Amino acid sequence: MFLATVGLFAVGAVLCVGEIGSAGFAVFLFVVAGWIVSLIFHEFAHAYTAYRGGDVTVVDKGYLSLDPRLYADPLTSIAFPIFLVLAGGIGLPGGAVWINRGLLRSRGTASMVSLAGPATNLVFAAICLLPLSIGLIDRSSFPVLAPALAFLGFLQVTAFVINMLPIPGLDGFGALEPHLPREVLVAIAPIRRYAMMVLFVAIWFVDPVRDGFWSLIRTVLDLFAIDPTLPFDGFALFRFWE
Repeated sequence: MFLATVGLFAVGAVLCVGEIGSAGFAVFLFVVAGWIVSLIFHEFAHAYTAYRGGDVTVVDKGYLSLDPRLYADPLTSIAFPIFLVLAGGIGLPGGAVWINRGLLRSRGTASMVSLAGPATNLVFAAICLLPLSIGLIDRSSFPVLAPALAFLGFLQVTAFVINMLPIPGLDGFGALEPHLPREVLVAIAPIRRYAMMVLFVAIWFVDPVRDGFWSLIRTVLDLFAIDPTLPFDGFALFRFWE
């Protein structure tokens, strides 16, 4: 399945570069397949870091095979993030691999396991956006590929920013959790299951939260110095059915 997804991504790239057929469908295929590949590597990074940190059980679970069918929760790791991309252009890798944290060597190792996923998204963002930053790929030479890359990179940036938030259920909180006093963990336990739902409702409907979130996204995107209209043009092409 992983190789099939990579193959679809390659087909999407060829369609974008060659401007073959519908530009919108080409961008859609390129972005969705590329996004799924990044989801797979996000979860693989968690598993591999855990393996290096002492949790050898990830091998028996198949998490090091790059096969998304073996992840613990394909609904939250693949389906829900894809739905968010389709609905609002927000990237969110979901939790998928079950790590035996009792086997990890230290609290620092546990933090590194949580941070490995967002770091992968940042790497993917750089792969997508740096060619645009240095002018290797531009709108005039690649009118379809440039916005497609910009939108895929934009999704990686949103995934990185969201996952780094110190909110239960996200990797940012996972990195802090091993270092928090037990009393704090007990106090927040009743709200853990609702934290992410509250976050997304706030991003969509609470103006200060929404403004702060998109300000963070713009800050990270500005580091790559790309045309700020490119990701939005890519999103417009991506939604080819409209």
